[in-house]
Amino acid sequence: MGKHSKCLYVVMTCFNRKSQTLACLEALFNNAVVRSGEVDIHVVVVDDGSTDGSSEAILGAHPTVQVIRGDGNLYWCRGMHRAIEEAQKHHFDYLLWLNDDTLLFEDALGRLLLCDANLLANSNKPRLIVGSTHDKTSGILSYGGQVRSPGLRRTRFQLLENKSSQPVRCDTMTGNIVLVPASTQSLVGNLDPTFEHAMGDTDYALRAVRLGVEVWAAPGVHGTCSDNPAENTFMDAKLPLSARLKLILGRKGLPWRSWLVFTQRHTGIFWPLYFLWPYLSLILGRYGR
Repeated sequence: MGKHSKCLYVVMTCFNRKSQTLACLEALFNNAVVRSGEVDIHVVVVDDGSTDGSSEAILGAHPTVQVIRGDGNLYWCRGMHRAIEEAQKHHFDYLLWLNDDTLLFEDALGRLLLCDANLLANSNKPRLIVGSTHDKTSGILSYGGQVRSPGLRRTRFQLLENKSSQPVRCDTMTGNIVLVPASTQSLVGNLDPTFEHAMGDTDYALRAVRLGVEVWAAPGVHGTCSDNPAENTFMDAKLPLSARLKLILGRKGLPWRSWLVFTQRHTGIFWPLYFLWPYLSLILGRYGR
């Protein structure tokens, strides 16, 4: 690598989707700034107990990747926390959060780094740079920067589509593609492992904003990722209420311990109402209205 290469630690977690994980890594290593040596890249993948040979396949295709094996109980947030914990042992200029079902475009890293450089040239404020994804088939925006929805629902956020040539401020983000400068990482720290699966990325951005960090949606789209379907989740109205209640309390729904922390932390004095609302809404058949 060249003398002035930026050191980038990429942190990921995976579970039993070997082909997607390998495709994600292939797209990452195929980025122009990686191939040219402009970026000195290190990758940490937490394999949370995969039984499909993911770890072996990753190491076979990319021997330089550091694979940490979990026991199947980490899920996304705690798996990412473990990966970041490992990255923090080393010097880096940037962290990159990357979901293993996300395929980066060949110029994605270069555009994210350029966006950060332009922001830094205009302001010394700490920042997070969020990359956007769209569905490969439909072209519909799937993940990226988010802004708070209008009204009283302080836990509702909507995706921000940045079609301009400049970055746009946002309130929070999904964690599929996030560039974190080292200075911001030092200020905010790690993801909170209180969160069992989801909510950790949203919480991280909201905590960061309180510390004076600006969250920016970088211009354009940076990769493809399909949105998670509502089918067979607690949002699936075709399922019986008993099944939906079980799902909403499960790790991939709104587990009450995680949701309690989130609402207490981010919804103000009326947090008990925000905490109870989704569970009551589901029981009353009003969820999502």
